[in-house]
Amino acid sequence: MSAAYYTAAIAVATAAGVVIRPFRLPEAIWAVAGALLILALGILTPAEVWSGVIKGLDVYLFLTGMMLLSELARREGLFDWVAAVAISYARGSSRRLFVLIYLIGVIVTALLSNDATAVVLTPAVYAACRAARVKDPLPYLYICAFIANAASFVLPISNPANLVIFAGGEMPPLSRWLDTFLLPSIAAIVVTFLALYWSQRRVLAEDTVADRVERPTLSLPAKLAGAGLLATAAVLLSASAFHMDLGLPTFLAGVITTILVLAIVRQNPVEIIKDVSWGVLPLVAGLFVIVEAVSHTGITAVVAEQLKALSLHSEAQAIGIGGVAVALFSNLVNNLPAGLFAASAVQAAQVPDNVTASVLIGVDLGPNLSVTGSLATILWLSALRREGLHVSALDFLKLGVVVMTPALLASLATLLL
Repeated sequence: MSAAYYTAAIAVATAAGVVIRPFRLPEAIWAVAGALLILALGILTPAEVWSGVIKGLDVYLFLTGMMLLSELARREGLFDWVAAVAISYARGSSRRLFVLIYLIGVIVTALLSNDATAVVLTPAVYAACRAARVKDPLPYLYICAFIANAASFVLPISNPANLVIFAGGEMPPLSRWLDTFLLPSIAAIVVTFLALYWSQRRVLAEDTVADRVERPTLSLPAKLAGAGLLATAAVLLSASAFHMDLGLPTFLAGVITTILVLAIVRQNPVEIIKDVSWGVLPLVAGLFVIVEAVSHTGITAVVAEQLKALSLHSEAQAIGIGGVAVALFSNLVNNLPAGLFAASAVQAAQVPDNVTASVLIGVDLGPNLSVTGSLATILWLSALRREGLHVSALDFLKLGVVVMTPALLASLATLLL
């Protein structure tokens, strides 16, 4: 058998391991095992494996900074304070609380990225549900997972995958970005809300929310953690405007804020460091190696040729087929490495801008189908497990079909307007 067959088999087995989690082993174990198997079989040389790993450097730095900020904010009670504020505005209405959390999710995703929504907003929403004594927190927590991807192409900084798609070319200026993606983003956000609300309507109708809860005092360390998050948002917007990578600025913002707060409260940094979900870093690295191996099979050139031929025949068909195909592929290997693969194919094919836009929408929105579609959803799952909650891959898939499918079709359709 050729290396291409072995690579395909390893990629499929890795994806299955990450989704199913045999023996309840963490997702990272299966991604790293797949990468090591590729190295052991000689499919990639050590230098090529390292090349695949290093392609995710900006992502690793971004995640490290954001996870440090999130853990700091959680420990200092910032999320408890935000939860109390949200409940006070909900005024005892489960539906109002649902809408409020959704709107907050849109803002956080647009300004801090989809991974930040999973890492930062999820614990805040759980804290709100606990304080409001809701019967079932899952409808509100599902918001964090779905809006993290649905609103992730409002701005270039809303999803690290956006930078991956344009890594080999020129990132569009903000005005042209909004001209292209504003309508698709609105369609994705609105349709996702309608589908998600409809799917959870019975639970919300039966749920009760406390009229008011005692609002905790916001300590100085909590204020500093909040200021760190706001500063990070400003840094990300500035970095994006100057076409800079987002990883290092986010990492520095997280480290500096953490050091400052720990110095004030005189806490041991070990306590925060050990509670961060570090497993996502080897998970992402393993997936990048898998895609590096896939790209060496020559399939990228084949896909580029097919996409170019389809675009010449019918741009509308290229938008529809390209967007849907990339969306499904993102759920198999995760959208960040899928974005790398898709970007290579799109740049080689030199397709029209709207076709490139459809690929980006597929990479960003498509992952709402499965728990492994995006890193944001994996981070969301980790946050849920930390609180003792569990959502199976099958349960998420059932909901994902209902929510993602109409949102993706509506978003792609706006590109034809």
